Amino acid sequence: MILVTGGAGLLGSELIRQLLSQGKKVRAIYNKSQLPDFNSELLEQFQCNILDVVGLETALQGVQEIYHCAAVVSFAPSSKRDLFSINIEGTANVVNAALAAGIKKMVHVSSVAALGRIREGESITENMNWTEETSNSVYGQSKYLGELEVWRGIGEGLNAVIVNPVIILGCADWKSGSAQIFKSVYDEFPWYTEGVSGFVDTGDVAKAMIALMQSDISNERFIISAENRTYRQVFNWIADGFGKKRPHKKVTPLLAKIVWRLEAIKSMFSHKNPLVTKETATTALAEVTYNNEKLLNFLPDFKYTSIESAIHITCKQMLLNLKKA
Repeated sequence: MILVTGGAGLLGSELIRQLLSQGKKVRAIYNKSQLPDFNSELLEQFQCNILDVVGLETALQGVQEIYHCAAVVSFAPSSKRDLFSINIEGTANVVNAALAAGIKKMVHVSSVAALGRIREGESITENMNWTEETSNSVYGQSKYLGELEVWRGIGEGLNAVIVNPVIILGCADWKSGSAQIFKSVYDEFPWYTEGVSGFVDTGDVAKAMIALMQSDISNERFIISAENRTYRQVFNWIADGFGKKRPHKKVTPLLAKIVWRLEAIKSMFSHKNPLVTKETATTALAEVTYNNEKLLNFLPDFKYTSIESAIHITCKQMLLNLKKA
């Protein structure tokens, strides 16, 4: 039996799909949002909050492997409490439950935000860590501290691997997460930046996680990144995939500062999370590259899907979903 936390999310649901296609028995934890209908007798759904220690103990009965995908992803200042409780305390609970249950192996999903991604003139590697000077988000801090709980578990005998994905692209509800990029371009949002980041297809992240689980590799962390691309290039490919107008207005540093401040004021009155924050504005303008060599050295047969191809496939599926809705 394999346990997947965060089974309703973009990565969790893709991971479940791949595991089921391999004939694996999966128990998937979800909290509020139910899982997609996989129509499989191999899947057992289990409602549980990872802050519920007793619930986790029950969920782990008979489990040999854990994929820990559950997390809060937010750059809104008001989300700090949830980020720390789920990403740190929740991860500590999963680690403790795994140790108590004597599971064989765990793959923990962290983020490149835990590596400290605001660095000038150097590519990000697995040897780097979050610091006040190299990170601009509470989210990054929460993922770094969550990783420390996994390393603590490793020190206590847990067999584990950590993955640090970049921006994950895939077909999902585009009202949340990285899928919001597709919604913005579909709505012909006119703005773009020349900032650079790493991008990866969700199927590749799941495939890498399964390969690491099935290997003898342990006590390591891996950046999962297919390509370093400008946001402008990614936005253009998405626009082309939807048959929409490409973004054509460049965001300058001054404009970004104005926008995030206006969004902060707007959120005070609407009581909703701002669409743009100081952190996301800074990240979108930064030129950050990621070194993906370590994973390819450990898994020499692993191949990434090109980002252009991944975007084309995702846009096609999203358009089909819109027609069905």
